[in-house]
Amino acid sequence: MKTRSAPAKAKAPNDSKDSEQKSKTLVPAEKPSKTFILPSGAGDNARLLSLPQPQSGELGRYFFCPDRGVYEFTVVAPPAHSARSILFTHPARETTPSEDNATTKPSLQGSITKKAELLVATPIDVMFFVVSLLASSSKSGPALFQPLDDIIDSQDDMPQHLRQVLYDGTFRNSLLSRVEAICDVVEAGDEKMFRFSEIKLVKELIAKAERMADRGLPASLEERFIRQALATPLMAVKRQDVVTTQEPSENESGAKSEEEQGSPSTVAATATPSISTPAGESTPVPQPEEEDPSVKHVTRLLKISTALSFMKESYLPAAVTLRLDEILASAESPLDFNPLKDRLKEIAELRAQALASRDMSNFTRKRGLDDEEEDTRAEKKRRKDEEDKKAKAAESQAVKNLKKVNTKGMAKMSSFFAKAPPKKKA
Repeated sequence: MKTRSAPAKAKAPNDSKDSEQKSKTLVPAEKPSKTFILPSGAGDNARLLSLPQPQSGELGRYFFCPDRGVYEFTVVAPPAHSARSILFTHPARETTPSEDNATTKPSLQGSITKKAELLVATPIDVMFFVVSLLASSSKSGPALFQPLDDIIDSQDDMPQHLRQVLYDGTFRNSLLSRVEAICDVVEAGDEKMFRFSEIKLVKELIAKAERMADRGLPASLEERFIRQALATPLMAVKRQDVVTTQEPSENESGAKSEEEQGSPSTVAATATPSISTPAGESTPVPQPEEEDPSVKHVTRLLKISTALSFMKESYLPAAVTLRLDEILASAESPLDFNPLKDRLKEIAELRAQALASRDMSNFTRKRGLDDEEEDTRAEKKRRKDEEDKKAKAAESQAVKNLKKVNTKGMAKMSSFFAKAPPKKKA
């Protein structure tokens, strides 16, 4: 028995449009997804590596290019209270209409990341990766000159990726130049031998800090660590002579005018010629006084000290940092920070005097708040505002409408669940 299948349904013209719309819908990116911004001039041998962080020694993600060096990733993300996302689309291609191909191909799909976070590759000096390596080799025995390969081979627990960077042939010359900057060098035949020098490391860090100070620190660091640190307090000034601006009455003015005519001080005052500007010329504006060179020097020293503190806390081990602090505080320091220390000590004394000279009769404020307490209060207030904004954003429309209802004269909900009053006995 033969059966005949049902005829195939013809495709409606709307079906093609639906399929085209589905192909254009955005799809979420795969998890976990991270957005990296890499240097444009990287070579073909560039790759992502897991290298130990110079300060802590923990493995982190870095970008290495033999031609350009090592890059660390700086995270650029919006604040936690404001959610953002990133839309990735493909560049549009110009197409010429053709009579043969009547149908157009669907465009490529885009993607959306739920977390708007960018990891920007920023260059880092490879010197910071070899500081701990060279310092540990000098502590193991007397300070001797050694080839760089022997120093590397003496570290058995070195991560594999770091060993690949140090032995890379293309990157070898750049590595040797940075090792020479912090080591004493002697030549034994065709080979160079190195010995770690703490003084050279201090000079190299100071040179980096001076370049940072000349180019200008970020606005946030400039405000908090430079301007606030050098700001002197306003001392209270007692005013004994109070100048009144009230106009005298007619009788008083007449009597005073007669008395003032005979007084010598009044005559001398009125006889002084007044200086007036000719018509058509503008009054010269007084120019601000030039800043004292000593103040400029102290400000520059504070910028250099701030840059040094940032590098020591971010890229140097704790043991090396302690030794560098001792050198900077001693007479061997390449840069004298004593003027900065004296100025900061003087400002601290002025702040203590200003705090002690406050009017004790004002009991509304029992004690003065220092900058740290004010910053803590401002931070708490900011967090409270962020929590309030999140709570308001999480409220549904029904809850918002219920808050607008006038409940005046209505019993509270808790009154319906209260215990009944005891019945009176007859």
